[in-house]
Amino acid sequence: MNGTSFRSDIRYWLRQGNTINHLLFWNIVVFLLLGVVHVVGWISPAAGFIPTFLYEQLSLHSALPAFIIKPWGLFTYMFTHVAIFHIFFNMLNLYWFGNLFRSFLGNHRVLPLYLLGGITGGLVFLLVYNLIYPGLDGTLIGASASVICLLVACATKIPNYEIGLLFLGSIRLKWLALAIVVLDAIAIPDGNTGGIAAHLGGALMGFVYVKLLDNGTDICQPLIWLFNRRVRVEATTRRKRMFKPKKSPLKVVKNGPEENRQLRLDQLLDKINDKGFESLSPEEKAWLKRMSQE
Repeated sequence: MNGTSFRSDIRYWLRQGNTINHLLFWNIVVFLLLGVVHVVGWISPAAGFIPTFLYEQLSLHSALPAFIIKPWGLFTYMFTHVAIFHIFFNMLNLYWFGNLFRSFLGNHRVLPLYLLGGITGGLVFLLVYNLIYPGLDGTLIGASASVICLLVACATKIPNYEIGLLFLGSIRLKWLALAIVVLDAIAIPDGNTGGIAAHLGGALMGFVYVKLLDNGTDICQPLIWLFNRRVRVEATTRRKRMFKPKKSPLKVVKNGPEENRQLRLDQLLDKINDKGFESLSPEEKAWLKRMSQE
């Protein structure tokens, strides 16, 4: 596969309108960048300070003086990984549970909740670390808090949804989320206290978010509004691609039943992609069910 084909595949992958793809892409890009810089620093002692410098800039610092100097760490840490297994399992879970969340609650909520879960996890990390290790400067990296936030949000919204796990078979999502949270909680005395605190903070945000959403309050709405400019640009581009010149008034062509059904199916699938399955009306859900049975 040549370089042009590879770039084309990446562009196609990112243009699918799936925010999970973009999150995976940027997490992997940052990981690869840090990996390349680490190799360069290992080869050239003169550049050995660069990997440490970048890590210090991208991670979240627990010491308040360091955090005040580098507040952007509250955002950049959730896109930063340095260990291969760390990013592998985080991205695998992001792909699984992020797409599940997207299917039920909509693509437009993915990035806002990813950020809110990461921010909540980071703030809990700051609080816990300063209470237990006052004066020490610990660092936090990784998307775990954001990923667990999406997982718990899914488990709260669709608790009885079953997924298949290797060696365990089918398990309901609520039990998987509960097991992860409990295992994290009982592992606090064994080390990585700050990281586990961040996980629990992300889990709490996922649970609270869905409960508030079910009561009519979407705390992601300010971020959704903030990102609307990008969404509007994508929608405008999509409309341009779908534009067809008007037919001559001298020749009227009516769509048949099959064309009308396909058009409605495409519209409903676009609605699910943008806003999630729950955004469909009971009549639309019933129509889709009938279509799937034909």
